[in-house]
Amino acid sequence: MEASAGLKPKRSEFTLAAVYELSSSPASFSSTPVLARFSADRGVAELRFFQDSNGFDFNLGSFQLLKLGPVQSLCICESSDSNKEKLYSRGVTIRFRNEEESRDFHSAFEQWQNEDFTQGSNLPNGTISSVRSKFDNKIEPSSAKMYFHYYGQLLHQQNMLQDYVRTGTYYAAVIENRADFTGRVVVDVGAGSGILSLFAAQAGAKHVYAVEASEMAEYARRLIAGNPTLGQRITVIKGKVEEVELPEKADILISEPMGTLLVNERMLESYIIARDRFLVPNGKMFPSIGRIHMAPFSDEYLFVEIANKALFWQQQNYYGVDLTPLYGSAFQGYFSQPVVDAFDPRLLVSPPMSHVIDFNDVKEEDLYEIDIPLKFIASVGTRVHGLACWFDVLFNGSSVQRWLTTAPGAPTTHWYQIRCVLAQPIYVMAGQEITGRLHMIAHNAQSYTIYLTLSAKMWGPGAEQGGILQTSSCKLDLKEPYYRMSQPQPYTMAQEQQPHQLLQAQDIMIHTDDLEEPELLQQPLEKSGAQLQ
Repeated sequence: MEASAGLKPKRSEFTLAAVYELSSSPASFSSTPVLARFSADRGVAELRFFQDSNGFDFNLGSFQLLKLGPVQSLCICESSDSNKEKLYSRGVTIRFRNEEESRDFHSAFEQWQNEDFTQGSNLPNGTISSVRSKFDNKIEPSSAKMYFHYYGQLLHQQNMLQDYVRTGTYYAAVIENRADFTGRVVVDVGAGSGILSLFAAQAGAKHVYAVEASEMAEYARRLIAGNPTLGQRITVIKGKVEEVELPEKADILISEPMGTLLVNERMLESYIIARDRFLVPNGKMFPSIGRIHMAPFSDEYLFVEIANKALFWQQQNYYGVDLTPLYGSAFQGYFSQPVVDAFDPRLLVSPPMSHVIDFNDVKEEDLYEIDIPLKFIASVGTRVHGLACWFDVLFNGSSVQRWLTTAPGAPTTHWYQIRCVLAQPIYVMAGQEITGRLHMIAHNAQSYTIYLTLSAKMWGPGAEQGGILQTSSCKLDLKEPYYRMSQPQPYTMAQEQQPHQLLQAQDIMIHTDDLEEPELLQQPLEKSGAQLQ
């Protein structure tokens, strides 16, 4: 849609030199640049200022903007009064970076203040909802900006496309289930390059709406236009699934919303929101189920490698400076990073357990906090250095059920596996019970804070009267992993370790005791043999 002649397109974001409230001293305000964002919430235009993690709003309907100088303006907010006199309850002074920015801001302010937001504003390929999205309310702007910038680059899309386990499994899951796609409306959530939309069109979809919020949407349009036989049935819509409006409901949602540990980047929540907004009742989701698998592991090499990183801070004469006061903090800092790499499955100390997330039924809010009780039986006597995790997802097609797995021992994907390493390992004997808790709390940087506790219980005769012998805990930030990503090294099998303990992808079973609704997966898993293909 072209802008009216002589009128600049309405801008929604500005970077300001400084903003401070009239009740505050300018000198006390940080010199950090401030982001100003115009938006419309439930038909009401608003202006919001963001600095670091703080923000405050103004309703433009009761707002006046006065020019104090070439690069300085005053914003005052009118409050209600029983005497109908104009009273101003709040005001801020804005300092712009230059005169042009000041002019543009005043122009945008006037456009936003005068526009009718009771209806959504049209886009070339869809409509943007006027209601502020859940995404903007729960994700800090700086994180979102980096996220969409990252996925807006072709080199990162290429990295995912060249993960042939990932891409090949998606292709097989779609093409093998043509019956689900033929003549159906499909929504591709977070379409990226548009490759999944093209797969859906190949499988006979009636129409595909490819929703992509980053600048990759333009590349997707070009790629789809270059495949006109398929592209004539694909519409690319630039925007967030939380905001766009579609002309019709979808029979199928397809997406690749998985991050490390399945939930990193919090795109699963957008996938669930898309389900609630766009999917017809009993519609299909590709994928439909995700499982997080966990098992304690022993890896002395990894533990020593991480611990040795902090040795730098044990220097007592670093150019005449004693660094040792920071050694403890550095040591804990290195152990607060989850390790992303591919490891030998023989490092696992027990069979894994699983936590299941059914994308058909889970609520978005259920993903804000994930609490998993842990219980394992050690297969060998060893030092337990932490918890190893990986995930798989199920494409529950009508014709073929297919799993995409990131398990150790299976072909490596760009997700690898993830390990949470304890700063204080625990010792176990074969047959000893290991209990604990994996508690993950979502944060506004599109990731999770992880709290892990592992405990070794008493074992042997009289164990039922005993309690916990030793416990170790750690706190990690899933947003800040250590990308080790080395290929599995050959490890000598421990003498006590038996061949049946080697983890094979097809041996991963769901422990229904850990499910709130054990009947959830019984029927589809019996058909597929719970095999990870």
